Amino acid sequence: MVQIAMNAAEARMRDTFTALMWSLSYPGRIHILPAAGQVAFEVVAEALVDLETSFYTPHPEFARAIGQLGARMHPPQSALYQFYPTLCEDDLVTLRMAPVGTYAYPDASATLVLGCNFDEGQRLRLRGPGVDGAIHLTVGALPTAFWALRAEMIRYPLGWDVFLVMNDWIVGLPRTTQVEVF
Repeated sequence: MVQIAMNAAEARMRDTFTALMWSLSYPGRIHILPAAGQVAFEVVAEALVDLETSFYTPHPEFARAIGQLGARMHPPQSALYQFYPTLCEDDLVTLRMAPVGTYAYPDASATLVLGCNFDEGQRLRLRGPGVDGAIHLTVGALPTAFWALRAEMIRYPLGWDVFLVMNDWIVGLPRTTQVEVF
């Protein structure tokens, strides 16, 4: 068997893609990114966006970093990748505009990448594909109303896929995951 050596950038991309893939495959489980803090958002963007994708972020510095990857900044109603390293209550008005896809093209929905805190916050019960029974997760640093907005926007197969990021931890919540706040 031939072993192919990867350079550092290729290994980082592979590790990021693997964390993203497994986090959507097993919702609610924490996976590790190859970077932490603001750089974690940059490696996620590096794995998701390219010359043919669109993105939105309300953070100008982060928009410049993503723009260097060749992706195009779009308004929130058409951007397929949306990055909120911090999501404030005021951002929910903008987030409501994020695409949920159509029945003909459910893949034309937004993927949200949100900064959060897993140490404290709201207790969530997750159920659905990829979850054995139910998983409990604590998520903070997101507006309380985010969970109601997410529930309102999901009408399977329509809706958003969400990645929650804290430091180098990432958790995926595909639109098929039912989230109960308790």
